[in-house]
Amino acid sequence: MRIALLSYSTKPRGGVVHTLYLAEALAAAGADVTVWSLARGGDEGFFRPVDPRVRLSLIPFPDVPGEGVGARILRSIAVLRDAFDGTQYDVVHAQDCISANAAGRCVRTVHHLDHFTTPELAACHERAIVDPYAHICVSAAVAGELLDGWGLKATVIPNGVDADRFAAAASDDPAAAARRDEWRRQLGRYVLTVGGIEPRKGSLELLEAYARLTSASVAGFDRQKLRLVIAGGETLFDYRSYRAAWDERAAELGVAPVVLGPVDDANLPALVAGAEAFAFPSIKEGFGLAPLEALAAGVPLVVSDLPVFRGIFGDAATYATGPAALANALRDALTDHSRADLGRKVAATYTWTAAAEAHLEFYGSLR
Repeated sequence: MRIALLSYSTKPRGGVVHTLYLAEALAAAGADVTVWSLARGGDEGFFRPVDPRVRLSLIPFPDVPGEGVGARILRSIAVLRDAFDGTQYDVVHAQDCISANAAGRCVRTVHHLDHFTTPELAACHERAIVDPYAHICVSAAVAGELLDGWGLKATVIPNGVDADRFAAAASDDPAAAARRDEWRRQLGRYVLTVGGIEPRKGSLELLEAYARLTSASVAGFDRQKLRLVIAGGETLFDYRSYRAAWDERAAELGVAPVVLGPVDDANLPALVAGAEAFAFPSIKEGFGLAPLEALAAGVPLVVSDLPVFRGIFGDAATYATGPAALANALRDALTDHSRADLGRKVAATYTWTAAAEAHLEFYGSLR
């Protein structure tokens, strides 16, 4: 079976991570897989090495200084559409709204549903839902939204997680311990979140929670000894005004989180495993791959109280919404590791092998 998986970027965003792991698992199962993507900002490859059994077709997409979000979206669609030829594949599978707009007739994975105000983005989002002839969702919660909002029935195929990789980073192996210790030497004790600073990730709420957690009125905590560390953040969208508000609020609160930006993929597992707790207070999410990686590493997990998270993490996570509740939950997580074994078991149930098998079965049903 010849399969084309289409993504919009070479950067480490959730949908791109999904695309690469799925492609590798499909190739391991014997499928002929090509990943098509825009190579943004001069990239010559993806953010991490890709299994050589997966073919790569990367289309140069240089940055244009001063280009607005809408214009960038339209250019992204046009460049990918002009380069892609879907006639040579049995299945064309788009992983985001840009690639779905560019692909023509395709299957679409809906990772999460957004509400955009930029006209070009709103139109891109709508077409990428209604035009594909078949749909996959990574969680039952998103499938329910798709059914309620558009009357479309999707097949649910959860993400996998490379649980062994993150478990190894948390092991007693001397090399793994040294890598964790290196992060701790740089950062001290830290609460980690992955995903950057943007509205959907609940960044302002987490900032407020961190200020509460480390305030002088809370016994046992020292702002200089417990850091909030934020990793990731490559995105197409313009969140400069939100970031400015976040910076201003941090100054008002007198806190200085560590903003790492994108972290090299090889260094990410040790960063996660070295954390005292992992926070993921998203207000909108389709699955939650980064929190699963934290669970695989045995790190206490605090997430916002969303149905999608309840369905995936169950009792392995602590649920809290709003700064006060988040602060309390993080305080408890720093000393309570009783759910570590359960978290590892939950993470181990989500495999890319199973995801690939489910995709191949789904593709076969379309013939």
